Amino acid sequence: MANYSVEPNPDIAYKLAYEDEHLLVVDKPCRIVSTPGAGHERTSLLSGLFATFGNELQNLGKDRDFGMLHRLDRETSGLLLVARKKSSYDAMRALFEKREIKKFYFAVAANAPRQDSGVIRKPIAESRQGSIPKNGEMKLAKLSGSGKPATTAYRVLSRGPAACLLECRAVTGRLHQLRVHLDSIGCPIFGDGLYAPPPVAAGAPRLALHAHRIAFDHPMTGEPLDIRSPLPKDLRHLIKRLGMTLDEAKAD
Repeated sequence: MANYSVEPNPDIAYKLAYEDEHLLVVDKPCRIVSTPGAGHERTSLLSGLFATFGNELQNLGKDRDFGMLHRLDRETSGLLLVARKKSSYDAMRALFEKREIKKFYFAVAANAPRQDSGVIRKPIAESRQGSIPKNGEMKLAKLSGSGKPATTAYRVLSRGPAACLLECRAVTGRLHQLRVHLDSIGCPIFGDGLYAPPPVAAGAPRLALHAHRIAFDHPMTGEPLDIRSPLPKDLRHLIKRLGMTLDEAKAD
């Protein structure tokens, strides 16, 4: 067996939404962490990817995060970008820095913003609070004038009696950005045990956030890519229970 830095685990379930010789776009289920950590040494998405792509990802090395170009929170489902080569990793990082990769999310939130669309520009700072058994301190985010600039664009796709379905674009990529920004405008995300008030946190069995779309020009071929992941069944059931529907055409 190859001596990998990340222990491969073929039992980790995921789907590939896109694959070529340079890149993978992985559709991550909820409740799977993106990368190994304390308590998740062999149960991360990266462990699953190493079971199939181990030689390539090992070749990228730790300095290039073994190919993983960004992360999703454990409870968040949806699309993640992974590079297969050093050249494609470096090219994709350049696109991220220039904010030329467009990432869109579905969020099921309490209440609804007054306007059908808008932009939230509020700086976010990271902090460490409390401790969690086996995981050490938890990283949290908060609005702070001393934080880094953060921008989220949103639009309402559906309204219910006390909820809404939003499509959000994370223009920047701060820790827990969408969760903190939506809570700041009075629209906390259902199932968010960190930032939502208790009734909203208890209103869904998991964080009601799904990374449903990634769009960019392929850095090696120049081909425009627009990759989608449909709203998962559990979140479809949630919006139906909250008196809403999803018109897929509105998300285009």
